[in-house]
Amino acid sequence: MNALTGAYVPGNSFLHRLPAGVKLLGLALSCTALLLLRPPVALAGAAFAVALLYALSGVGAAAAWAQIRPVRWFAVVLFAMQYLLDGWAGALSSVLRVLLAVALAGLVTLTTRTAVMMATLERLLAPVRFVGADPFRLSLLLSLTLRSVPVVAGLATRVREAQRARGTEWSVRAFAVPLVVSALRHADTLGEALSARGLDD
Repeated sequence: MNALTGAYVPGNSFLHRLPAGVKLLGLALSCTALLLLRPPVALAGAAFAVALLYALSGVGAAAAWAQIRPVRWFAVVLFAMQYLLDGWAGALSSVLRVLLAVALAGLVTLTTRTAVMMATLERLLAPVRFVGADPFRLSLLLSLTLRSVPVVAGLATRVREAQRARGTEWSVRAFAVPLVVSALRHADTLGEALSARGLDD
């Protein structure tokens, strides 16, 4: 199931030991603070803090880069668009906010087991019972959504490598079609795994 839900990195750092609820609250507060920070210098300080957290977590440089790698081209496009609208300072601030938010979310998933994340989300979503919703299924949905990001990113990387091997790296169709097919196959596999666990409805 780990291959279907993301890459938790075992460890004994203080981030691994923190309760999942505290990490989720910290993520929400940190992302809110990122939206309020404007000067690139302040965001550079935030980037240093995030890098320090990754170093203290002990997840490794490869796992850290894997969180940012899927959005690198989006960051390039965002910088170009924001540069035209708001100059280099505004463009740099926008890109840093996105990258740091993604990195922080990735750090939470890297240091939190799937079962613990689901249990925490289920407790937080308990009030939705009053409107007829199932907290367990909602927590499962949110957890799988969060964990599927690195899976789809991995699929995109493999498709891109196959493109380069065939010499079609500039073809949008040669990238999009295999990626969609691979994502659908992953969804089918995930559906079968959930069905086997009695979650087929």
